[in-house]
Amino acid sequence: MLQEFKDFIAKGSVMDLAVGIIIGAAFTAIVSSLVDDLIQPLIGLIIGGIDFSGLSFGVGDAQLMYGNFITAAINFLIIAFVVFMLVKAVNRVKSIAEKPDDVAPEVHTGPSELDILIEIRDALAKRP
Repeated sequence: MLQEFKDFIAKGSVMDLAVGIIIGAAFTAIVSSLVDDLIQPLIGLIIGGIDFSGLSFGVGDAQLMYGNFITAAINFLIIAFVVFMLVKAVNRVKSIAEKPDDVAPEVHTGPSELDILIEIRDALAKRP
């Protein structure tokens, strides 16, 4: 059983997943900093510094902080848009790198398929 576990951990897909999670965590920190430190202050300037986090209402002894939810929803939309723009930029770079123009064209030596088919047709036509 221990050997099976070692084999499972040593598989490439598990290691790829681990690397992906680590890179994802680092990427999350970068995107969060971008949103919190650069984009949110600009949005605050545009909308006049409105802070939703203080909005709440009480029901009995419970305090419902719906302002925190609004702030979290706005943060999600901003982060989703930033990630969308980053993925779009990466896909654009990948498509430019993978253009067929970058690949050398095939060099044909000898007759084309059409030439060979014409020769075969002519040879068959000459048969009695």
